Amino acid sequence: MTEQLVERVREALRVVIDPELGENIVDLGLVYDIRVLGEAVCITMTTTTPGCPATSFLREGAQAAASAVSGVVSADVTMTFEPAWTPDLIAPAVRASLGFATVN
Repeated sequence: MTEQLVERVREALRVVIDPELGENIVDLGLVYDIRVLGEAVCITMTTTTPGCPATSFLREGAQAAASAVSGVVSADVTMTFEPAWTPDLIAPAVRASLGFATVN
């Protein structure tokens, strides 16, 4: 049941779009962890840079999206910059659409 709730929350987070890159926070690799503690969901995420002007927007969007999932009573979003985000965390198809070269 916990794994299913984590996956439902992950899918819900896909509606949160980074306003600068135009892609969702899951595929951009901004979501580091989703944990279920009883009826609460704890999300650990980051932004592309520590000074990102969209930090509050993304945090609030993630909290709202997770809170809307059936079975979630509360959602807590923690922002972190450890480890630092890199383009390597972007899903391959999205990375290609954004023009990041693949190095073999």
